[in-house]
Amino acid sequence: MVPATAEKPLRADARRNREKVLAAARAVFAEQGVDAQMDDVAKRADVGVGTVYRHFPTKDALLNALSDELFAVVAVYTRNLLTVDDPWEAFTRAMWFAAEKTSGDRAFSEIMSASSRMPPRTCPGKEDLDVTVAELMDRCKAAGKMRPDAMVDDIGLMMCGVGSASQMEHPVPEAWRRHLAIMLDGLRAEAASSHLHG
Repeated sequence: MVPATAEKPLRADARRNREKVLAAARAVFAEQGVDAQMDDVAKRADVGVGTVYRHFPTKDALLNALSDELFAVVAVYTRNLLTVDDPWEAFTRAMWFAAEKTSGDRAFSEIMSASSRMPPRTCPGKEDLDVTVAELMDRCKAAGKMRPDAMVDDIGLMMCGVGSASQMEHPVPEAWRRHLAIMLDGLRAEAASSHLHG
């Protein structure tokens, strides 16, 4: 009978291979977008393509894992900002962090743009992020720093726009930064006030 401990190195190897595949996929899909192939991921990870499919049976499963991972990272960072005293600073720091994480990731931008046409699925990181962003926005509105008609759904559209801007040619280097700054200015309470009284 084989001792149970003999299986542990295999599980560790499997975990390492999964991390290698995710790291490689993150780079490959960020560069090539969702049209990148599983073979490309296997080559970058220096594993057989069978190893990739063993962990992620389809390309969609791999893309979902990557987007889930990214949402989880952004959600944790954003939740920690609830301790920041200035609500507008906390909110804008969350937006800039999310934009920095996604600006060079072509695949993530494409996934987010296509998400409205994809079957709904559970993503704990996104759900957590939505709740936290809503809380940050409520704090901003209560402090009179954000326009009262702003909604959480607006933020998803904004970030899709930032992702698209990061992939387009523009006369200004890193135009997504300018794009995000303009959109954040539009969320300020002063913007709504000047629009109403302009």
